[in-house]
Amino acid sequence: MILINLLPHREAARKRRREVYQAAMLGSAMAGLLIAAAIYFWFQAMIENQQAKNAFLGSEIKVLENQIKEIATIEEEIAALRARQKAVEDLQADRNLPVHLLSELVAQLPDGVFITTLKQTNQTVVMQGMAQSNERVSELLRNLSNNTPWLSKPELVEIVAKNVALSPRDQRRASEFNLRFQLVRSSQAKKALEAASAAGK
Repeated sequence: MILINLLPHREAARKRRREVYQAAMLGSAMAGLLIAAAIYFWFQAMIENQQAKNAFLGSEIKVLENQIKEIATIEEEIAALRARQKAVEDLQADRNLPVHLLSELVAQLPDGVFITTLKQTNQTVVMQGMAQSNERVSELLRNLSNNTPWLSKPELVEIVAKNVALSPRDQRRASEFNLRFQLVRSSQAKKALEAASAAGK
């Protein structure tokens, strides 16, 4: 017996192919959406994780900045304490400086020179006096410059020739001078003395 199919089988096959194609397209679109959603959520999780790390790092940076500020203030306090300690040590060491000043002036003043005024401001000493001649003032400057570790940088400010009346009939020519020099701190003078003694050995 011969079977004849009178149904429009080409249209039915075409319809089936179209439905399969549409189902495949719909499945591909759904799969693409699922993959895109999975990638989006993965990136979102990564971003949130990184933001959490950044927030943690930011809080730690603030803690470190506060610690750095504290360290800076501590260093300033240490520097101030060291400065105070040095000032106290300098005062302790320099308490005998007036004695050294007067002792050295007695030793370094040449004959024919006498002091009228002596004034100390910090480490600078201003001295005024009279001398028999300019050569005596030059000798005094040499002595102050070379012969003592306690006095340094002598500088002649002014020298003036004057007539000095020793008695109503006796008048002599003299040089009135004004000079200044630096008083050396005890620590530096001791170093200079030690260096001089070491060089002399």
